[in-house]
Amino acid sequence: MRLAQTTAVLLSAALILAGCSEQASQQATPQGPMMTIDVASVQMQPAQRWHSFTTRLEAPSKVALKSRVSGQITQTFFSEGEQVQKGQPLFQIDPRPFAAQVDRLKAQLISNSAALAQAEREAQRAQRLLAKNAMSTEQAGQRDAILKQRQAERSALKAELQAAELDLAFATIRSPINGVISRAEITVGNHITAGQDVLTRIVSNDRVYAYFNVDERTWYQDFAGINAQSQARVILQNLRKSAEGEAITGRIDFIDNEINARTGTLRIRAVFDAVAHQLKPGAFARINLAAQGASPTAIVPERAIGTDLKNRFVLTVDGDNTLQYRQVQLGERYGEFRAIQSGLEPGELVVANGPARVGPGMKVSVNEIPLNFSDTRFVMAPAQDADNALSAAR
Repeated sequence: MRLAQTTAVLLSAALILAGCSEQASQQATPQGPMMTIDVASVQMQPAQRWHSFTTRLEAPSKVALKSRVSGQITQTFFSEGEQVQKGQPLFQIDPRPFAAQVDRLKAQLISNSAALAQAEREAQRAQRLLAKNAMSTEQAGQRDAILKQRQAERSALKAELQAAELDLAFATIRSPINGVISRAEITVGNHITAGQDVLTRIVSNDRVYAYFNVDERTWYQDFAGINAQSQARVILQNLRKSAEGEAITGRIDFIDNEINARTGTLRIRAVFDAVAHQLKPGAFARINLAAQGASPTAIVPERAIGTDLKNRFVLTVDGDNTLQYRQVQLGERYGEFRAIQSGLEPGELVVANGPARVGPGMKVSVNEIPLNFSDTRFVMAPAQDADNALSAAR
């Protein structure tokens, strides 16, 4: 009897504890409201593919300045590193030896002029006497020969004088181009030899060139219709902007006439004009060139893309408002937007602000936001306003 009562008490206690445990469990797992996140619909936009090429900027003109005459440097006329103009005096070589040579030849030329005048008179007199049979043909021929000799001497003296005057002019060494001058490598007081010693170096800075190589396949696929006359636009990447705050743009002005059989590439040159004073020859640069044709391209916000080890992915929203992991292959960047080459379909919803606070499998409440493309160009601007080109090249 006592055993049965004890069993009944224990069974009642177990049932009470089980009920309390179930009630506590229900209270510990309340169902809160779902997180609301911004999503954007995948949009299709006509866009050009961009190709990036590495290069180094080059000056169109570079001069290692050498003297055309030998002598001692007596003066310099420039400040190192300044802008110089074509024809501007830079160095002075002692002009006195050259001036003395000019004076000597001028004196010889005066003497020759007198001798030539005398020879002309003698030759004319000989011709008159020969006509009257008062002089032999041989004597008349000798006087004519003397006249020709004096004429030849005069021509030689004139040539020597011209050369001496050139040497005197070359004693003042002038800049052959417009550009920026380097330091003086030979200073006042030193003797220099014509054509040997480098005095300084000058590089032009009104324009800069950027040579780059396009592989054969890319050329035929995207650029075959380009020629130097079309002046296709290119954009400098990762370099400072112009003073007006615009991306630095240039144009193609040279395309080689054959593909290099050894490398399978075509040599192309871009030239940068208006803002070239901001660029230094020799600087590393990366330039972007847009393909000729535009094709429909899936576009999403750049911030929607996450990184998982070596993979790029976005979070999509399925029909149950559950987030799904989707690996994607990226295309070009266009300002705040990114082209998607594969992995997404038009109209799919992606998490607009990326996977920072959410993850796959979460159920969410969505707030769809529109994508504003008004400040973004997906197609290269025409030549007349290309300087406002798309920030894709940043």
